[in-house]
Amino acid sequence: MKAIQFTRFGAPDVVELIDAPTPKATDGNAVVQISAAAINPSDVKNVAGQMEGTVLPRIPGRDFAGIVVYGPDDWVGAEVFGTGGDIGFTRDGSHAEAILVPAEALVRKPTNLSFEQAASIGVNFVIAWLGAIEYGGLQPGETVAIIGAGGGVGGAVAEIAAAQGAVVLGVDRREPQQGAPAARVLSAYIRSNDGAPDEVRRLTAGKGADLVFDTVGGIMFAAALSMAAPCGRVVEIASTGKRRVEFDLTDFYHNETRLIGADSRKRDAVACARLLANLTDGFERGRYTAPIVNAHYPLARAQEAYAAMERGSQGRIVLRP
Repeated sequence: MKAIQFTRFGAPDVVELIDAPTPKATDGNAVVQISAAAINPSDVKNVAGQMEGTVLPRIPGRDFAGIVVYGPDDWVGAEVFGTGGDIGFTRDGSHAEAILVPAEALVRKPTNLSFEQAASIGVNFVIAWLGAIEYGGLQPGETVAIIGAGGGVGGAVAEIAAAQGAVVLGVDRREPQQGAPAARVLSAYIRSNDGAPDEVRRLTAGKGADLVFDTVGGIMFAAALSMAAPCGRVVEIASTGKRRVEFDLTDFYHNETRLIGADSRKRDAVACARLLANLTDGFERGRYTAPIVNAHYPLARAQEAYAAMERGSQGRIVLRP
């Protein structure tokens, strides 16, 4: 089969198109023929050597959608999608014509979504659900402020929060792309300048947000803490521009703020499958909408696709083997 592989860490040009052995299904595993596979920022970071635990040589790629061609009889021919914190790091990933995954990691694709749309759900919705619901404990009627609301994770958080019955405030450098998931559910958009915490407090009658979901981190960390209501929770998933941060510890404990880290890589393909299976009904019923796919590339142009993701993209970038 054709696949993308990297044998050393570096810029996008270290990924190479190769002929790799087609995976063979063994007991407890299945082979999925890849129809579409999204590129995530973490895939680019993985190739660059910025992620821990990657074993070389490696086929990268976390998210996928396709058709089961080998595996348990009741799964063969099924249209599936998935992701995993191990895929593309310690096991070969989805940027190939086929992928070997545990049979327990198979999840039927939402019937109303294309393969490209389904392949764009994985990482974004997994970390959004973990941070907002499982770790952040967001409740109906609470207010969530999402820093980076126009991005893939931010949009997923916005949709999950709205479906939960929360008030959704979006904070970003620019308004979400027209038609983007976040655009249809935001109660208010706030430009992420120095006055963003004050605007969050103004919109919440001086209280602040019950949950602050910071998809940027680093340079936005101080602002995120400033947006939190008394006993509010702040979820951090990144450290953009600044790995180490400082904050006023006295203000922090007086406000009784909860600071929470969330990492989608801690959930392997099987654990992610259980989470995605619970989200499928929401997509089929229209509670959640598919991310916008802005560009798609063949495997032969993977270097170009990775470079485009490295520069930044409002919509999703998908490989179509």
